[in-house]
Amino acid sequence: MTIEHQDLRLNLPLPPVPPLWQNRNFIALWLAQICSQLADKIYLVFVIALTTEFFQGANQSISGWVSAIMIAFTIPAILLGSVAGVLVDRWSKKQVLIVTNLYRALLVLCLPVTILLGAGRWFGFVALLLVTFAISCLTQFFAPAEQAAIPLLVDKSHLMAANSLYTLTMMAALVVGFAAGEPLLHLASHWHSQWGGAIFLSACYGGAALLLLLLQPPDQCPLLPQSDRHLGQELRQGLRLLQEYTALRFALLQLILLFAIVAAMSVLVVRLAEVLPTLDTDQFGFLLAAAAGGLGLGALLLNTLGKRFSYGWSGLIGCWGMGGMFLGLSLSLDSLAWSMAYIVGLGFFAAFVAIPMQTLIQLMTPAEQRGTIFGLQNNLVNIALSVPLAVAGLAETWWGLPPVLISLGGAIALGGTLMTLSHRNGKGTGSIF
Repeated sequence: MTIEHQDLRLNLPLPPVPPLWQNRNFIALWLAQICSQLADKIYLVFVIALTTEFFQGANQSISGWVSAIMIAFTIPAILLGSVAGVLVDRWSKKQVLIVTNLYRALLVLCLPVTILLGAGRWFGFVALLLVTFAISCLTQFFAPAEQAAIPLLVDKSHLMAANSLYTLTMMAALVVGFAAGEPLLHLASHWHSQWGGAIFLSACYGGAALLLLLLQPPDQCPLLPQSDRHLGQELRQGLRLLQEYTALRFALLQLILLFAIVAAMSVLVVRLAEVLPTLDTDQFGFLLAAAAGGLGLGALLLNTLGKRFSYGWSGLIGCWGMGGMFLGLSLSLDSLAWSMAYIVGLGFFAAFVAIPMQTLIQLMTPAEQRGTIFGLQNNLVNIALSVPLAVAGLAETWWGLPPVLISLGGAIALGGTLMTLSHRNGKGTGSIF
């Protein structure tokens, strides 16, 4: 298998194609992403609210219940990520996107039934966990299909802009979903106390499916006959592709490092809100919103001035910049204004890693293997997230917030530098400097 040599700098030549906002296929996919990702985030709020109301004891801590929910949501990402990606390569991306949203819409409607049959009983909560597990399994197919669909729908001269919007939407859904989830579910409960929230979430997933029906994608992925394709063989082909092309390895490792740091920060953000002056613990959403705003600024700059940088230098600038922002944040915890500025900076420089690296993977991966590569990417990212999620809180308890922030900054700056040196000195195809 070969990959054609191509210009891997950000200033790709612009062919005479319609701008991104005139691409109806991409707009449909993007609107479906908004509906689906908002539903994913609000779903967690809904399930935790149901657990608090119907299953948690009067004197019990919610932490154990929430941990069980998060485990049920996370296990499929670790077990199914790579396999789901391989299977997505065999199927129409449009069909995968539609079917996974329709099934999730139906599964959400099962939640009130579990409450009616098992409120206050352990098997009711187990049923709720099983529904959560099943929805997460479907998400493992949706995610690589969505990522693989973008380069099928968007000309490569617009991939940077498309991935900027994709990444920004993902962050915005995180902020809006967790912040607005409870008020939206409360409004839905006025319509029907037991079914209102479930119907609202089902409508979000169903709306995504309806939008995806509008797609007319050029599903031009030449596949071998199914009888000649084996899961293990395809996974090995994906790993060989990463071994052969150093640029793909570099991009994937950069994303894993970035998301590991983001996972650690997601644990620390509540503590950060607690220690910053004039903020309350439950106002950590303001910090997430500041990071999302910085990400948007970074995406905007990449779309206008990104042609000045190669993909490799863009990622390195992002890692160094985040390292500097973490250092500044650790030294300014007594000032809300400076801390918010550094958090905006974290989001800004994170865009210089996330967006170009995602675009690079889409450009370099053959169309018939995109699902496999994105499945591997999601699988490895979720495995990598488990360590910082488990360790960050304990490290802050033992050593305090400033040393942990400095450690995170040093980790991403040093990690980005070592990866860059390894890529430039390594063997393989696809230089990005």
